[in-house]
Amino acid sequence: MKYVLVSGGVVSGLGKGVTASSVGVVLKACGLRVTSIKIDPYLNTDAGTMSPFEHGEVFVLDDGGEVDLDLGNYERFLDVTLTRDNNITTGKIYQSVLEKERRGDYLGKTVQVVPHITNAIKNWIESVAVIPVDGQEGPADVCVIELGGTVGDIESMPFIEALRQLSFSVGQDNFCLIHVSLIPVLGVVGEQKTKPTQHSVRELRALGLTPHLLACRSAQPLLANTKEKLSQFCHVPIANILNIHDVPNIWHIPLLLRNQNAHHSILNQLNLLSIATPPDLHDWTEMAEKFDNITKSVRIAMVGKYVGLTDSYLSFVKALLHACIACSLKPSIDWIAASDLEDDSAQLTPEAHAAAWETLRNAKCVLVPGGFGDRGVSGMILAAKYARENNVPYLGICLGMQISVIEFARSVLGLERANSTEFDAETPDPVVIFMPEGSRTHMGSTMRLGSRRTLLQTPDCITSKLYCNTEYVDERHRHRYEVNPEVIGVLEEAGLKFVGRDETGKRMEILELPSHPFYVGVQFHPEFKSRPGRPSALFLGLILAATRQLEAYINTHQNGS
Repeated sequence: MKYVLVSGGVVSGLGKGVTASSVGVVLKACGLRVTSIKIDPYLNTDAGTMSPFEHGEVFVLDDGGEVDLDLGNYERFLDVTLTRDNNITTGKIYQSVLEKERRGDYLGKTVQVVPHITNAIKNWIESVAVIPVDGQEGPADVCVIELGGTVGDIESMPFIEALRQLSFSVGQDNFCLIHVSLIPVLGVVGEQKTKPTQHSVRELRALGLTPHLLACRSAQPLLANTKEKLSQFCHVPIANILNIHDVPNIWHIPLLLRNQNAHHSILNQLNLLSIATPPDLHDWTEMAEKFDNITKSVRIAMVGKYVGLTDSYLSFVKALLHACIACSLKPSIDWIAASDLEDDSAQLTPEAHAAAWETLRNAKCVLVPGGFGDRGVSGMILAAKYARENNVPYLGICLGMQISVIEFARSVLGLERANSTEFDAETPDPVVIFMPEGSRTHMGSTMRLGSRRTLLQTPDCITSKLYCNTEYVDERHRHRYEVNPEVIGVLEEAGLKFVGRDETGKRMEILELPSHPFYVGVQFHPEFKSRPGRPSALFLGLILAATRQLEAYINTHQNGS
């Protein structure tokens, strides 16, 4: 197995994930099979219990793993299906070591960071690296490992030591280290500063790892004298100093690497030049350039709880992007804090309330994403009501589906206190209830998680037509509450149709309002499986409906082509 390690220095948030993904894209374009691992040095066992405000969205895998959002980048860029073990955390490593210690596997020895923790990290990496993730048999050729955090972080130390040992044990020809660093420009001087990168590389070398390539993040392309200085003081050949400067969209990053012959430097270090082919990035180039040349846009109202940090909804943003590009449009996302739509907001923050409603009314479609807790729920219900009553295309995902059921029960059935037991445990009309196998005491990994099958009930529904008349769909889930099966009959009599159910027929997965141009709610999360060039059917349907192209599209694709 060949390993490419991507580390980061100076500051966090430099784009190590996109860099690692792009390296994978270029190596894949050279005819190699690529897998990836993300190391997160935090003590949490997984990302499942972390606030979206603090860490961005929780990405869900087919096997139910709740992982870091960078694994979403890997899946989208590399078109692979990863497992929960492709995300390593300090919590997972320590948990596995402590379980062994409790079983007596260490035969009474003193358990220490070195060698026990570092050995556990190495063993984990080597065992996960050989798991195929691209649908083919046998291990991949290259494993791209992203080390989260910044060099010098105290929590990263065991991982750096383990990776140093790994580089030594696998040999020089099987290990390539790419260090991502910042080249700032100070406003007064206007000069590209290399000193932060020099210090970062010096610290990395002191820990026993020497970078083979530098990936320098900067606003503008690096100057020749900046590269010379970096080469001289960081002991990296000028040919191996890559510049990842700001680009119009992130799909340009693999092209940027290719244009700087990054693949040649990596393949040379890994002794793969003889078996690799020149990188074929024709489709990737076409996709990046198509996006740059699109001039028309569509306004999408995103009504959510965590709109203060767009990374909280990263997969939604990407799914909208994929769908819009398929329609030759750019997404113009209007972020609306659900709480700003509420009646209380009209008294407390009248300007924000007025602006939120004006934004909602100007949008061509409404998307209500998932979330937990009761904050902003009233605003989401108002958004769903507005979309339903005004024939504005609506897509509700997870909580967004439950919101549409609550709103319909209140407005159409006249059940004024209809609610989810998540928000009102004493509601006389619980239209959304706690699912039976969930845990009320533990938060992590206790939900309905991962890929589950939904059976489509009728070929006449919009969802079935968008999925090209398949009998079922397999999508990823992440929820604790669901529509109460006891109220389905009365809801359907009033006009709300549940066109997708699980294999037992008791769990409602997809709802539609046939009297509406496009009013769809789904209990699953279709955004997680959206890919560039292969958008999610439901996100595509939302954009088509927003631009009045849905009927023509369905008529064209009725035969499943």
